[in-house]
Amino acid sequence: MKAITIIQPWATLIAHGEKQFETCSWATKHRGELAIHAGKKIDKEACRDPEIRKALERHGYTEDNLPTGAVVAICKLSEYLKSVDTWTDGYELEGGKLIYSPEYEFGDFTPGRYAWEMTNVKQLPLPIPAKGQQGLWNWERSHS
Repeated sequence: MKAITIIQPWATLIAHGEKQFETCSWATKHRGELAIHAGKKIDKEACRDPEIRKALERHGYTEDNLPTGAVVAICKLSEYLKSVDTWTDGYELEGGKLIYSPEYEFGDFTPGRYAWEMTNVKQLPLPIPAKGQQGLWNWERSHS
């Protein structure tokens, strides 16, 4: 299955359904199942943002106990939409889809970037250790 490595805290926010869009500078033709891999890097400054900190705390996480180097969730990449406009209270994506707080604080929706919409997110019971890569990559889930 395809996988994407995402730095923390973003991977955990996705795994717990707090973040529905991953923002990227590039588009993809891939649709369907996607593994969310938590990279080894933790953006500690982001973890201290009030909205992000509150979201993490709801699930028992802080910047000090986030899983890293492991697949943490499986989701469906259902669509990607280009960010086209910004205003005081949020962002507009292609097709008139609007993004409000706190979702817009969980990504970089600068016009021209892409918002990958993730649905049917299923957090794994335990993170599965895996070596990540840049871009989309193939992950073989061990059945042992």
